[in-house]
Amino acid sequence: MARQVRGQLIALKEQEFSMAALVIGASDARILFRHLLINAIGPIIVQITFLVPNAIFTEAFLSFIGIGISAPMASWGSMAQDARQVLTMHPGQLLLPTICICITIFSLNFLGEGIGDAFNTKKTRG
Repeated sequence: MARQVRGQLIALKEQEFSMAALVIGASDARILFRHLLINAIGPIIVQITFLVPNAIFTEAFLSFIGIGISAPMASWGSMAQDARQVLTMHPGQLLLPTICICITIFSLNFLGEGIGDAFNTKKTRG
């Protein structure tokens, strides 16, 4: 995440609006906060929306294999693990946690795509 933000700021620093602000005598702090961070906030938000589903899946996987959240706490991974043990008697019990994980991850990915499209000013509209 830090590398992406740094790369975005370096790319924005070379843009014409940043150079123009430097030429008219704006301070480095003003250029950073008024021009660079404002223009970099879109890709940062999109990156965050793509990191959240990754964290949800990682937590569910770790709980499923027994390394994550312990038994008294509820987790979709631990619910799937408990349902796997009674899969032959109650096969539908495994469906709920897996469907919830899939819907949450897909919806957050679609949200990230939508936010990315909204912040993408270079994309042609039509």
